[in-house]
Amino acid sequence: MFGKKVVADMISRSAENEHDRRSFLRAAGVAGLGTVGAVALTGAGTEAASAAPTGGPSDSAILNFALNLEYLEAQFYSYAYWGEGLDSTDVTGSGRQGRVTGGKKVHFKTKAIKEYAREIAMDERNHVKFLRGALGGAKVSQPDIDLKTSFTAAARAAGLIKSNQTFDPFANENNFLLGAFIFEDVGVTAYKGAAPLIDNSTYLEAAAGILAVEAYHAAIVRSALYRKGLFAEVKKISELRDAVDGSSDDDQNLRSKGKHANIVPTDANSIAYSRTPGAVLNIVYLNPAKTTKGGFFPAGVNGEINTSENNA
Repeated sequence: MFGKKVVADMISRSAENEHDRRSFLRAAGVAGLGTVGAVALTGAGTEAASAAPTGGPSDSAILNFALNLEYLEAQFYSYAYWGEGLDSTDVTGSGRQGRVTGGKKVHFKTKAIKEYAREIAMDERNHVKFLRGALGGAKVSQPDIDLKTSFTAAARAAGLIKSNQTFDPFANENNFLLGAFIFEDVGVTAYKGAAPLIDNSTYLEAAAGILAVEAYHAAIVRSALYRKGLFAEVKKISELRDAVDGSSDDDQNLRSKGKHANIVPTDANSIAYSRTPGAVLNIVYLNPAKTTKGGFFPAGVNGEINTSENNA
C-alpha cells in the first residue's frame, strides 16, 4: 500500500483533527499519491462517499491513545527483564513528557517465564517504536507512569493484600505474572474496541497486527498463571477490572464454571470482548468515575483521548 514515509507524513500532517486528516487524504489522493492514493481513498468506490467528518476521534488520536498504553507495557516489561526502561529517544513527543516511578529487574526462578518476559518486552518496545514512527510529528510523549504505588492500590482494591500491606510486581515471578495480568487482557480488549473507530485501512491493518500480538501475550500470561494455580488471585483482579469498567460482566477468571481451563476469555461465540477507550482508562486510572488521571498514569495520558467513563 503506502510507503512508510507517506503514511508517516499523512498522520503527522493530520495531527489529531479528523476534519484536517480527511481533507489531507482527499487532497493527497488527487494531487500527491496518484493511483495508489486514489485506490486507498476510494476503496474501489466505497470510501469516498463517507469522506465527510463524523465527529469521532481521528485515526492519529486513536493510535496515540494506543501509544500511551504501549509506553506503560513496554516500561513494565523492560524493567522486569533488563532492570531499566525505554531509551530517552523513545519517549519524546507532544504533551508533557513524564517519568517512570518504580520498576526493577525481576529475579526469575523459572527459565520459561524469564524467556516469556524477554520476548514480551521486546515486542512492546517494538510496538512503541512502530507507533511513534507511524505517527511521526503527531506522536505524543510518554506521560508519567507509576509502577509502584499503582500496583499496591490495585492489589488493595482487589483484596490481594491488606490495607496496610504493599504489593511489588517485581519482587518475584508470581507477582510479576499477576502484574502482567492486569495489563494484558485489557490490551486485547482495547485494540478490539478501537478497531471500529479506525477509518484508514493501513492503520487498521497495523492495529489488527498489534492486537494479535497482545492476544498471544495475554494467552502466555494466563497459561503461566494457570500452571502456577493462582486462580484465586486472578479472580480477584478480574473482579476489580469488572467493577471499574462498567456494568457489563465480561472479564473472566482462569476457570470456567465447569472448572475447566479458561485461557482464552470470550463471549458465547468465542469472540474476544471489546472495551471502549473510556472503559480502558477506568482500569488504568483505577477509578470507576469520570476522570483524566490516576492509577498507572498519575497525571493522565497524553493526547485527545484522555478521559475515563462515569461508571461510579
